[in-house]
Amino acid sequence: MLALFIDPLYFYLPSVGGPVCLENDIALRIFVTFWRSVADFFYLMNVGIKFRTAFVAPSSKVFGRGELVRDSKAIAMRYLKADFIIDLAATLPLPQIIIWFIMPAVKSTTADHANNTLVLIVLLQYVPRLFLMFPLNKRIIKTTGVVTKTAWAGAAYNLLLYMLASHVLGASWYLMSIERQHTCWRKECAREKTDLNLLSCNPLFLDCSTLEQPERKAWMSVTRVLVNCDITSREIRFKYGMFEDAFTNKVVSSKFIEKYLYSLWWGLKNLSSYGQNLETSTFIGETAFCIIICIVGLVLFAHLIGNMQSYLQSMTMRIEEWRVKRRDTEEWMRHRQLPVDLQERVRRFVQYKWVATRGVDEEYILDSLPLDLRREIQRHLCLGLVRRVPFFAQMDDQLLDAICERLVSSLSTRDTYIVREGDPVNEMLFIIRGKLESSTTNGGRSGFFNSITLKSGGFCGEELLTWALLPNSSLNYPSSTRTVRAVGEVEAFALRAEDLKFVANQFRRLHSKKLQHAFRYHSQQWRTWGATYIEAAWRRFKKKKLTKELQRQESSYHMEVPDQEPLLGHKEGESPSTDNANNLQNFGTTILASRFTVNARRGVNQKVKVVDPSSTSLKMPKLFKPDEPDFSADTEDS
Repeated sequence: MLALFIDPLYFYLPSVGGPVCLENDIALRIFVTFWRSVADFFYLMNVGIKFRTAFVAPSSKVFGRGELVRDSKAIAMRYLKADFIIDLAATLPLPQIIIWFIMPAVKSTTADHANNTLVLIVLLQYVPRLFLMFPLNKRIIKTTGVVTKTAWAGAAYNLLLYMLASHVLGASWYLMSIERQHTCWRKECAREKTDLNLLSCNPLFLDCSTLEQPERKAWMSVTRVLVNCDITSREIRFKYGMFEDAFTNKVVSSKFIEKYLYSLWWGLKNLSSYGQNLETSTFIGETAFCIIICIVGLVLFAHLIGNMQSYLQSMTMRIEEWRVKRRDTEEWMRHRQLPVDLQERVRRFVQYKWVATRGVDEEYILDSLPLDLRREIQRHLCLGLVRRVPFFAQMDDQLLDAICERLVSSLSTRDTYIVREGDPVNEMLFIIRGKLESSTTNGGRSGFFNSITLKSGGFCGEELLTWALLPNSSLNYPSSTRTVRAVGEVEAFALRAEDLKFVANQFRRLHSKKLQHAFRYHSQQWRTWGATYIEAAWRRFKKKKLTKELQRQESSYHMEVPDQEPLLGHKEGESPSTDNANNLQNFGTTILASRFTVNARRGVNQKVKVVDPSSTSLKMPKLFKPDEPDFSADTEDS
């Protein structure tokens, strides 16, 4: 790109340096020569690299990917027969040789002849350099898929190619303007010679190096070359055509930066409009130049618009797809006449999913990768977040890797029900960000309600872990004991039932007592059960204590009766000893009845304990919840 940009700068070397004379810009010549030599050095390096670049033998491509040929002689011979001539033509420093050696050595040639030679050399060498650039661009696309990584860079790259074409076109227009000016001067000089003037025009006078010669000064006082070739003169008969702007705006005699920007603007304007506003003369070179402008402008402008549209569409394609899906969702909701609040929840979820994922299907991307790479990516994404879950913090790295490999992303918006009490549980959810409300009525029990808030690091769906640890679990998923609702936007990882079952079967360490104790401690379901049993045990303790207190008071009352009866008196014919015997017999009967009641209640409790699933012959997993305490026993009379 740099070399293709530098070469047209040679066209700006000639300029009008005085009345009826041309000169070359020395400072610009040095600048262009330096950077052109730098570009040639890279072309030379390219030639040297190709002499050492191995290739795949065409005869070995029949089966497999082919055999790589590394023999230096074979590589050199193949390169010399193929692309060496084109690379050599693009590498030779021909413009530098013309400017610094040939032009000073040839004193008899005019400036116009030297400029035409330079232009011919530059244009001839421009073709092989273009030939090297476009195949390289094609190979980059074939190897990497794109030239640039971002859409904006791709659009800028295509625009740069269009600007390069405008740069070449503007430089060519400027040089052709100088050539038309020189052509007019030569024609007028030839006309003066035919008039047999004593001070006829010498072609050497058209070079600014002769400005101080006395002959030229004398010729300038009598010649009409300047007047007849002046675009502002009414007597002019020469047709400049499409090059009039270069003389009316004095571009040919301006500073380099001024004439360069004006020429670039001219090339960009006419390349974009296909040369429709150009007015040409009958000069063949001028009309041919306009035809080239029209054809090249049409092709390049269509190429630019097509490529930039493709690159810019690649930026907005995903956004446009999301807009189309959102519009279809709106139409579907209106067609089905969904309630307003339900429509708002759907809109919230669609918007939140777009913000979280930008429309990227993460599962599709991960599934297309090999297993080892997918495992490493999942470990990078999930391991740190999984370790924040207290239950997973007790596991080793191998078990965590197996779990991370099977976690999938899950998004929920406010007021979304993750699972309802009694519904089958098909996944465990581990919260990354957000809050969940978990509540239960213990199967619809009257007066029973428990509610907690799950925050980052918490989890729900723990019934699934009990199901997965069963040695012969059924295909039916366990029922949820809680209702889980999203309080706000929630981002979480989900572990599906099939994946959890696979991990439980493959890694027996999941059955260890340490993990089970950690699970019970952090499980809200087990905490609720524990609180319920503590409450039931406390009620039984209070009831038992109250019963003992009543028994103690009753015993004290019966012990005081025999001591007080003689003071109250007795019936005639009955002796005090007989009364005392009857009271002692009643007291013994009461004590026996109380002991019988206590033993009967102990028997009932023992019968209840026999129904405990842990004591049956069927082996159940340790994580199964125990029987619910029977609060109705509190109302029975003891």
